[in-house]
This record gives sequence, C-alpha cells and structure tokens, in this order.
Amino acid sequence: MQLARPDKPYFEELAKRAKESHVHSAHQLAGLEIADILGDQKHKALYIKLAKKHGSHKLITLAKSVAEKKDVKNAGAYFMKIITKENLHT
Repeated sequence: MQLARPDKPYFEELAKRAKESHVHSAHQLAGLEIADILGDQKHKALYIKLAKKHGSHKLITLAKSVAEKKDVKNAGAYFMKIITKENLHT
C-alpha cells in the first residue's frame, strides 16, 4: 500500500499564510500593541477585548506610562489594577 503524497503547493500556501498578519481591525492592533508595551503576550486577548470596549488611545497611553515606571515588577498586573480603579474593567 502506497501512501498518498500531500500536495506540495497546498503546504507552501499554508506556510505563506502563517507568515502574514492576522490583524483585521484597529482594536486588534491596539490590543497587541498594549501586550507588547507591557511585555505580557500571555494576556493579549484581554487587551484586545479592552481596546474594543474602551478605545485604544487612552489604553495605549496608560500602558506606556506603566511601562516607563522602573519600580513595577509586573506591568500587566499594575495596568489592570489601574483600569479596575478607573472602572474600565470588562
């Protein structure tokens, strides 16, 4: 029994798609940018959700100010603490 060989152009197309961006809207880009600024890629879906709900400009500005603070050990947690205090949480 001979196994069928997978179609090579199909796998080449999949490899090409994997290298392309999957960002389709502004709030997705903003959420990913916030995750990069805070160094918290694990919670990027949360940041995308927050950007969609509350707008991106204020959140990006807040993330940058948190990232600039040298005494903060966990920038993502500190960012969420500030958002919770301002009643911007989800």
